[in-house]
Amino acid sequence: MSKTITVSDETYELIKEQVESESKEEKKVGFEIKTMLGTVRFTSTKTTQREAILEAVASGAYLRGANLYGADLRGADLRDADLRGANLRGANLYGADLRGADLRDADLRGANLRDANLYGANLYGADLRDADLRGADLRDADLRGANLREADLCEADLRGADLMNAKFYGKGGTKPLKKEQVPIFLKALGFVIEG
Repeated sequence: MSKTITVSDETYELIKEQVESESKEEKKVGFEIKTMLGTVRFTSTKTTQREAILEAVASGAYLRGANLYGADLRGADLRDADLRGANLRGANLYGADLRGADLRDADLRGANLRDANLYGANLYGADLRDADLRGADLRDADLRGANLREADLCEADLRGADLMNAKFYGKGGTKPLKKEQVPIFLKALGFVIEG
């Protein structure tokens, strides 16, 4: 047995607006970017971590301390992103554009930063242990106090980078450096050798 209720056009429109508003609110949250302690840094309508991070960066969101562990950000545009203290451990940032990004005290252990553009990035105190920085552009980057233990810096461009108190320890430490290799090594670290 069905019943019919008659309502005015005005009441019908109010009910319709309320139902539509509720369905829109339900669709709003797709992905939340949180800190390690669970504090929400950014709420996105996107459904993947990558899309949510890109949306957050594009909107200038504050992602300090965000937990982005293992994020796939290959080729991503992260210019000028505020990622201070962010957990990017094991993240794939292959070919990412991180020019001018603030990565102070970020955890980038084991991250893939191969061919990434980190020109002018602030990596003060960043943990880059075991990071793949092959071919990365680190010109004018601030690497003061950064931990680069066992990081692969093969063909990385460190010209103008500030390496004060950066920690360098090679993999294994058993390969001797030949006298003729010293200028090449120093040049890779951004030193200019005058005649």
